[in-house]
Amino acid sequence: MLTVNALCASVGAAAQAHTPAQPQDQVPAPTTTTGQTQKQLQEQERAPAAPIPVEAPEQRAVRYEVRIEAPRNLRELLEKNLDLERWRGNPRVDLEQLQRLVRNAPEEAKTLVATEGYYSPKISSGLDTSGGTPVARVIVDPGVPVTVGDVDIELRGFVPFDKGSAPVDAAALRNRWTLPVGARFRTADWESAKRGMVRQIAQSRFPRAQLIDSSATVDPDTHRALLKVVIDSGPDVHFGALRIEGLSRYRPEIIENLNQIHPGDQYSEAALQALQGRLQDTGYFSSVEVSVDMSSALRTQVNELNQGQGAQPEASSGPVTMPVLVRVTENKRKNVSVGLGYSTNTGARAQANYDDLNVFGKRMKSNVLYEQLRQQARADFYWPTTTSGYSNSVGAGYDREDVRGQITRTTSIHATRAWGSPTLERSLRLEALTEQLTIDDLPTRRTKALPLTFSITRRALDSLVLPTRGYIANLQLGAAPLPILTDEPFVRLYLRGLAYKPLGPSGTLILRGEFGAVGSKDKDKVPSTFLFRAGGDQSVRGYGYQQLGIPVGSAITGGRYLITASTEYDYWFKPPWGAAVFVDAGNAADNFSDLKPKVGYGVGARWRSPVGPVAVDLAYGKAVHKVRLHFSLGFTF
Repeated sequence: MLTVNALCASVGAAAQAHTPAQPQDQVPAPTTTTGQTQKQLQEQERAPAAPIPVEAPEQRAVRYEVRIEAPRNLRELLEKNLDLERWRGNPRVDLEQLQRLVRNAPEEAKTLVATEGYYSPKISSGLDTSGGTPVARVIVDPGVPVTVGDVDIELRGFVPFDKGSAPVDAAALRNRWTLPVGARFRTADWESAKRGMVRQIAQSRFPRAQLIDSSATVDPDTHRALLKVVIDSGPDVHFGALRIEGLSRYRPEIIENLNQIHPGDQYSEAALQALQGRLQDTGYFSSVEVSVDMSSALRTQVNELNQGQGAQPEASSGPVTMPVLVRVTENKRKNVSVGLGYSTNTGARAQANYDDLNVFGKRMKSNVLYEQLRQQARADFYWPTTTSGYSNSVGAGYDREDVRGQITRTTSIHATRAWGSPTLERSLRLEALTEQLTIDDLPTRRTKALPLTFSITRRALDSLVLPTRGYIANLQLGAAPLPILTDEPFVRLYLRGLAYKPLGPSGTLILRGEFGAVGSKDKDKVPSTFLFRAGGDQSVRGYGYQQLGIPVGSAITGGRYLITASTEYDYWFKPPWGAAVFVDAGNAADNFSDLKPKVGYGVGARWRSPVGPVAVDLAYGKAVHKVRLHFSLGFTF
């Protein structure tokens, strides 16, 4: 930076010193002053004219090349930051200024490579003007890098303020330090380690923790850096009352009922994030921000700065209570959306959605879906979540499917209670359903049922959008045990699981499985909605959508039992792009002994898109001797 300033000053000084010359075809006229005689004037006219001043030739701008000989990581650093590179192509740089830049390059480079941990480099520079284009060369031998020799982390405060409360685990805090002994001492890593540790502490019990002091003593002779960090915990913070900003159309109960933070609870950023997530999931708000109100603490710090005292460590005399502040921006009350799509399961798709966030105090969600093989209309009404965390809803719908020669028309009304979290969801659903089923020229069959279904879903994934590790499992247990609005009592069990396991730095093993069973005396009186078929993108690839089941005439109908399994290996050769190989197997049948798996296998392409994994598969169905193309976005669960 000093070199750049000197260069700018030099150019500016030259501009100020330059005075435009008078045109050469004009000679200054003789002048007279008071007291001059005529003789003196004649002598002045006969005297030879004074030589016209000639301006010194202006230095020409020079174009030059820069060649840096250094290890790759340092070469890229120098190419981005050396003044030689930054001024290249500037029309104001002449040969003299270029020579100055070359002379200053070693000192600049020394400062830059020190940020990467090299404090004893050997650096030389030179300018080769023998060719048509000058070449500036910088040669860097970085030498031995400096490594961290010792880390001294001093924690001030961090004591339990309440009787019986657990002490802070100082050893665990020190283990979170990310620049350990033996690591190369890079300036960026040093700053990141300090910020990261304060951030991690602030996420726990001490949101007002601050870095009081830090130092790094580098010994170039021993190539070691001694680090010291002093962090003050600040006061122990507890949650206070709830404050809400931004509500105008919706009732405060929408937020208050979702708040599981109680006044006096110990501060936890995880609790704030959980509340923020629950509020975002309601659909009432376009943006949500949940934090503690630190306005009083900020005013104190501002007063200290205004008084010239600087930021002072906060006294840790006892717990501090801070209100929970929720800032929201409300969504539009009414929203209409339309969309087009295509599925290799059900064909081309058109969809329209209409949402109203306040219908008699309830949230309404409705949609109309038209696909080549399926049509659907549905509307649901949701009550605000209760203080106990329950989300209650009622709804009605109509579905029509024409799949594998079986045409079904289903009308239903239902009431649902859901509770839990994104990692552990539970629901209880009571549904009254009537169905009409048509196969070929057979008489239309009408059935009805009133089942109660419990569902639980457990998610333990590293990412809910792009998972690479963990598992997700779902259990559904339903029954229509009484002959009330039910033609045939039955019980139903359905299990599904999906697991991800990394294999090496670039591979992922994906395992998937399903099992289903329906128990009843007369299967034909159970609505086909509760029976099972297999095949398709998310089932057994290599077969059409719901192609595996019980043949009846020209149709494939549902069976009492279902079993599928899949093994897939994804290799990410150039993230986010990858390739896959897989083997699927499964079938549906009326008897457990008839569950003879149909096998499909193939290869596919993968893309980790911002909205979820995209898969394109080419699969061969061994039982049908056909190749099918499958396309899917995300994972359905």
